[in-house]
Amino acid sequence: MRDLLDFLATSYTAYHAVENAKALLAENGFRPLSETEDWELNEGGKYFVERGGSALIAFTVDGLDRFAFKIAAAHTDSPALKIKENPERKTETYVTLNTEKYGGGIWYSFFDRPLKIAGRVVINEGGVLKTKTAVSEKFVSIPSVAVHQNRGVNDGFAVNAQIDLCPLVSLSENGKNWLTEIADGEVVAHDLFLVNGDMPYAFGLSDEFIASPRIDDLVCTYAAIESLISHDKNGGICVAACFDNEEVGSGTYAGAGSDFLQTTLKRIAYALKFDDLEYCKALASSLLVSADNAHAVHPNHPEKSDPTNKTVLGGGVVIKSHANKAYTTDGLSAAILKTIFDRAEVKWQSFFNRSDAQSGSTLGRISLGQLGVLSVDIGLAQLAMHSACESFAKSDFNELEKGLTAFYGADIVIKGDETEIK
Repeated sequence: MRDLLDFLATSYTAYHAVENAKALLAENGFRPLSETEDWELNEGGKYFVERGGSALIAFTVDGLDRFAFKIAAAHTDSPALKIKENPERKTETYVTLNTEKYGGGIWYSFFDRPLKIAGRVVINEGGVLKTKTAVSEKFVSIPSVAVHQNRGVNDGFAVNAQIDLCPLVSLSENGKNWLTEIADGEVVAHDLFLVNGDMPYAFGLSDEFIASPRIDDLVCTYAAIESLISHDKNGGICVAACFDNEEVGSGTYAGAGSDFLQTTLKRIAYALKFDDLEYCKALASSLLVSADNAHAVHPNHPEKSDPTNKTVLGGGVVIKSHANKAYTTDGLSAAILKTIFDRAEVKWQSFFNRSDAQSGSTLGRISLGQLGVLSVDIGLAQLAMHSACESFAKSDFNELEKGLTAFYGADIVIKGDETEIK
């Protein structure tokens, strides 16, 4: 659990999450590949490839007797405030920064918190453009308007993104440049965000809960990577796909809507000397687990949840379903995963939205626009999704990691209307 909390604490942005994941994979014998170079793969090998510094696909070649893919997908990004170019707003007294919303955050939760400036910078070093992750040592903050000056604040507060979400970074008189405080060298451009700098912490009478920034979806990202590292080898190609930009629709170079996963799987097939026909047959025998979080029953607002499917903290891995396919789960994919979980004694529970509520979508559905495979949506039950600080139960993470490890270790044989799990 301590390693997970360190990952949550230091993965300020998708760039940092990928950097941390790469370090973890390298420590465990995974070899880096590049999209711009040829690949040489071997049975028993372990590899990873990144795209744009914010997305990563890791995989193991466990055995080639039956060529198929077992894929777990998660996302590396979380709602935040992106800093614009030329952001400084100076008055005679203060310097604030101009920002814009990234994703659908609960923006009032970002007020009066210790915020970090983090992301990546592009630096010109002798005519060569180099990208580097960056994070501020100092905190900044977005101050609330006092209740005495906004008497109706507790009756409802509509956040104005242009006016209210500008962090206070300094007094005008100190003369410091905000960008040089976090990056050395000539910064040509940047992808920098305001993120919550709070440390994760345990709470509850038995310390059974964790509160932390970026639980959605870094817990699933970390579980997928750890499970890929530790699973029992049982044939096929096991894949952990960690995409960026899920919070803004995934339709980007590093998102699930790109060709990153499709291209990577094809390159794996070709490097292992399989042709297009064998690749297509492999997809028909493969399973994608889309791992993104789900809403637990709220302790103060149980009426927000489905009346007969009570997804709760401590109830185990969530299997998510939706009639209109916001989630990709169907009867067969659910049955496969439930069988794997039951054999491994993994707790699981079912999630449905209220029928009169609009459902969010996940990267599973978006991935299927590029890749035709059987798919199931799962996740971790959590509270306060898209807040600057979210919550989950420790025991559920243990079940999630155990469940994904069992998935990677299973031999799933899909043939027409019959599926065997060995």
